[in-house]
Amino acid sequence: MKVLELNFSSEEGKNVRITVDEPVDPIEAEQVKDAMDEILAADIFLDTDGNPLTEAKSARIVDKTVTTIDIS
Repeated sequence: MKVLELNFSSEEGKNVRITVDEPVDPIEAEQVKDAMDEILAADIFLDTDGNPLTEAKSARIVDKTVTTIDIS
């Protein structure tokens, strides 16, 4: 399973991560940057103390493989 992690900083300097499960392939850097800019412009996400996000810091794709082990 792939997860797109969008990392921001808030007005108080806290790190805030927004994750998107199963992002559409291919993932292009320009589209990710544009989406992060739109998130900042919408001003609807806050850190845990209620401070707005102010800067897009980074983005990454995390690819997880999950295998269930039958223990019965």
